[in-house]
Amino acid sequence: MDAQLLEIRDEVFRRNPGETEFHQAVNEVFESLAPLSARHPEYANAAILQRICEPERQIIFRVPWVDDAGKVQINRGFRVEFNSALGPYKGGLRFHPSVYLGIVKFLGFEQIFKNALTGMPIGGGKGGADFDPRGKSDAEVMRFCQSFMTELYRHIGEYTDVPAGDIGVGGREIGYLFGQYKRITNRYESGVLTGKGIGWGGSLVRPEATGYGAVLFAQEMLKTRGQTFDGQRVSVSGSGNVAINAIAKAQSLGAKVVTASDSGGYIVDEAGIDVELLRQIKEVERGRISDYAVRRGSSVSYVPDGSVWDVDATVALPCATQNELNDKHAARLLDSGLIAVAEGANMPCTAEATALFQEAGTLFGPGKAANAGGVATSALEMQQNASRDAWTFEHTEERLTDIMVNIHESCAATAEEYGMPGNYVAGANIDGFRRVADAMLAQGLI
Repeated sequence: MDAQLLEIRDEVFRRNPGETEFHQAVNEVFESLAPLSARHPEYANAAILQRICEPERQIIFRVPWVDDAGKVQINRGFRVEFNSALGPYKGGLRFHPSVYLGIVKFLGFEQIFKNALTGMPIGGGKGGADFDPRGKSDAEVMRFCQSFMTELYRHIGEYTDVPAGDIGVGGREIGYLFGQYKRITNRYESGVLTGKGIGWGGSLVRPEATGYGAVLFAQEMLKTRGQTFDGQRVSVSGSGNVAINAIAKAQSLGAKVVTASDSGGYIVDEAGIDVELLRQIKEVERGRISDYAVRRGSSVSYVPDGSVWDVDATVALPCATQNELNDKHAARLLDSGLIAVAEGANMPCTAEATALFQEAGTLFGPGKAANAGGVATSALEMQQNASRDAWTFEHTEERLTDIMVNIHESCAATAEEYGMPGNYVAGANIDGFRRVADAMLAQGLI
């Protein structure tokens, strides 16, 4: 990182104290930008870097609700509308006890470049609350979502800011949020939220899109080495929507996926994960990964409180949460013969782990590229809502595949252009940044 970038980065850190995840995301982007800033001094002259690190709007609000025992509970809600140079703010809502402003800003900052890479007209934003839906009744989740939307509704709209789901926010939560938005505004504005149910404005492939997209990006990386998913031993972390659909897609391409996990531990299924059983337990019954081990039988071992990255694999798909895979895990995976990593979550690999993978020559797809399938298909959902249309599964999946192939090609070409062939991190950061920066220059000092 050159002196000018270092000075700007340090000022961002000073202005945003204690937000470690945001600092990590900013640092990763800045480490890639020296060759770009050398070619384009106009970015520095217009203070593009400083402006792109400062959200256009940060909203923090109180969310009061009543639990089933009649007790008043108070949570904190967030929406960070980071950058609208390319279109309305777009990004998910996360409901989890770990959510605070630094997490939301890191996610929103990543979302700017991820959304730019899709080529779709969407800006970057993110939101959520420190509410934990796990263990709550449907009635409690509904009351929380209604209270959350009672404040959020005034800040969103199909041409302003379009939230979606993330950790802790699935179809149930989106339904409650949309219902309250509709009730308050007295209009059926389908495009205000994505991830909706198929019968009321949702898009086919949207539930599968993030997991499918990560596998599709990994498949394109493997092709550069003359390989495919066929015969690969794959380790996946998580057992939510992204993980389940990544498992399904990888196995449809001939891989054997042997792991899944949740906050309690992980399973190893040497026969290959039974996707339908996992989906039944996690999405229908809202059970635990340990339940899979009980019901699957002797081919499965369950390890409580362990790391899924202790399992041998040739391809790793981290699909759980940020910073779940560290340098020790990376070294262990490399020793087991790992050849490719595609991040299905947002920044699931620590900076140290990423560096180890890159030094070893392992194919490494960063989240802002490999994880872009979900938001790309959300933009396709918005397109269908705007045209009052509904596409087939096959047509939508074809569009998703084209987008992921294009993202891979643009990241690879940009890395090559700037003298870093095969470095998908640099390619994604430079290409995503360049698209947003050029739009900001065109729109003046705002």
